[in-house]
Amino acid sequence: MDRLLLIFLFSCFVIVDVSAVDIPVRQNAVKITFLSWSSGSFKVAYERAVFNNQTMETTVGFIGVGYDKYKNNPEGYTVRYAHKFMLFGNDVCPLKGFYLRPEVIYLRFHYDTKELSGRKLSEMGSLIFTAGYQYVINRFVIDAYFGSGYAWGKECDTHYQHGFSLWEYFGTYNKNIAMTFGVKLGVCF
Repeated sequence: MDRLLLIFLFSCFVIVDVSAVDIPVRQNAVKITFLSWSSGSFKVAYERAVFNNQTMETTVGFIGVGYDKYKNNPEGYTVRYAHKFMLFGNDVCPLKGFYLRPEVIYLRFHYDTKELSGRKLSEMGSLIFTAGYQYVINRFVIDAYFGSGYAWGKECDTHYQHGFSLWEYFGTYNKNIAMTFGVKLGVCF
């Protein structure tokens, strides 16, 4: 009986040890916002799993890098912080799955006005609630999201704030309704 117990305990130790080696837990990711360069900015994000089913994400953006679709020559920066709540826990890959995410955004940039009467300043903040799905394949990360929330501050003439747009649909405009969507690509480690 002692011999069987010893064999059983040794087998459990070997199985646990082998499974720990085969599946590394990746808790960090570095991502870029895939299409941000096509709208005049470049954004880089760092995400880390910190609590059970929760991650923190910080994004830094450089406004004025890439193609300026509104032709208003923007120059500035944006900073974002998001706290993700993963809806279904995954101990093996804590960055993977559906999530809900409150996000605080601050941006500041100068741009040419529509009337070409000089440069103006846009400085806004926003609190946006997003939903999304982050998919992890080995080390590759794809993060797709959408959401809306509240915005405040001095908006740009085009209503595009390099990270969110202000409500301008169905013939109406509201500078306090912010909407966002995007895809981020990156690597996890």
